[in-house]
Amino acid sequence: MTEAMIQECIDACLDCVAACEACATACLSEPDIDMMRACIRLDRDCADVCALTARLLMRGSDLHMQACALCASACEACAAECGQHHHDHCQRCAQACRRCADICRKMAA
Repeated sequence: MTEAMIQECIDACLDCVAACEACATACLSEPDIDMMRACIRLDRDCADVCALTARLLMRGSDLHMQACALCASACEACAAECGQHHHDHCQRCAQACRRCADICRKMAA
């Protein structure tokens, strides 16, 4: 695993944190908020897991492979939920989650 691969994963995780936080915040303003509850919960969970994964990667933790595997799973779940909604913020979040999941899966392998 190269330094460039680690940095790419950190960047993807941090991008995903931002997308998930933005999506959760925007979902709170949607008129159909009851339909957005699962999305908001997954956005928040995914953002937390991505932030933890980025921190573990930054410090060179021995737990980085397990964190990347968990992060990929969280991102996949969030992408699946967000991808069901037509809102732009959900679509942007789903895209960031899919990218992060792909990179984290490679890191966890």
